[in-house]
Amino acid sequence: MRDIVVLIFLICCILAAIKKPWWGVLSLAIFSYLNPHAYAWGFVRSLPVYYVLFLVVAFRTFTTKDRQSVPSDWRVIFFVLLWLYFGFTSTQAYAPFVWQEYWNITKIYLPFIFTLILINTREKLYYLIITIGLSIGVVAVKGGIWAILTGFGNRVYGPPNTQFFDNNQFAVAMLMIIPFLLLWRNESSHHLIKKGVLFSIPIIYLASLSSWSRGALLTMTALTLMLVWNSKHKLLSIPLVVIGVFAIIPYLPEEWFGRMHTIETYEQDGSAMGRIEVWIDGWNHTLKHPFTGGGFGTWWFITKRDFHSSYVRMFAEHGFVAFGIWLSMILGTVWNLTFLPKKMKKYDGMEWVGNYCFALRTSLICYMIGTAFLGLCYWDLLYHLIFISVLVKKFALEEIANRDSVKSHQRKLYSYTPS
Repeated sequence: MRDIVVLIFLICCILAAIKKPWWGVLSLAIFSYLNPHAYAWGFVRSLPVYYVLFLVVAFRTFTTKDRQSVPSDWRVIFFVLLWLYFGFTSTQAYAPFVWQEYWNITKIYLPFIFTLILINTREKLYYLIITIGLSIGVVAVKGGIWAILTGFGNRVYGPPNTQFFDNNQFAVAMLMIIPFLLLWRNESSHHLIKKGVLFSIPIIYLASLSSWSRGALLTMTALTLMLVWNSKHKLLSIPLVVIGVFAIIPYLPEEWFGRMHTIETYEQDGSAMGRIEVWIDGWNHTLKHPFTGGGFGTWWFITKRDFHSSYVRMFAEHGFVAFGIWLSMILGTVWNLTFLPKKMKKYDGMEWVGNYCFALRTSLICYMIGTAFLGLCYWDLLYHLIFISVLVKKFALEEIANRDSVKSHQRKLYSYTPS
């Protein structure tokens, strides 16, 4: 039965992409983050569902008139340079599966072309953000309810066969989409949506707690501080946070506190010290190969150990040049999301820019903190954040330019005096 439902859903997504290609971008996001075919039990699970949808969207991208040119933003150029540099480091790598990994990364990167070309209005961008938030949020709420019913004694995992199936990875993903859901609530006029989001946020917090992830706890702390700081009702939100913390503490098992306590006593924890040793080894390895690193998967091929850090993994696998490009994209986006709303304050009706920028910046900072302990430098959610930020800037500047053009035209009309 599940197979039939997923197959029908896939057919609907294909038909939607044929009718309106930008709906195909939303469909690809659903299959990337919700991964509905992974929940099937039969033949659908083995079908190349994502690739079929990808080909349909690719075909419609270049046959539709409802599209735009790729934005001329430096982050797009850096993104292409990073992908090309991955190809260069792959020629120098000695792991037998390096080109397979390069192809896997390419499959993650290619669909972003569709996002940049087909998401050509603010309304479409809004729906893309909602789609990403809901795709992860649905599984997060399900996990949160399960965590409550089981007394937080078991860990919450993500959708099967995704980049964030692991409990630690999914915990960070859940926290990253909370700003997306809050943006949906702020921008929506429907009372049911507003209430539904408010109901889901605490459950997602509980699901993240039940991941038993120490990195998620640090990310959660940072996220909460950012949300409280930006809240218009700080006098109300601060007591609610405090009450929520004290309300949940009695229900968490002792083993959970024991694991979280190792954040303070990391020097006594074998897992934490193992990570530090790997980071040091990765740094030393990169010093020997500063321009190429070891290549995709080489470190795992040699040591059978994970980097446990996006930052270390990037420079250890591809060297300091790739690391500089990658980190510049992240920090540059945070910078832009911080100062773009300030430029828009002098314009009426541009409050949406501040709302979008805060949500994206908060999510990106959650990524920066959470993946300091997880090797997720190729995560598609990161690049979605960057390119959505590119489109926010593009649409904001276009809206201001159009206003200035209208005002200039009006001034010319008013100043014209017939002879």
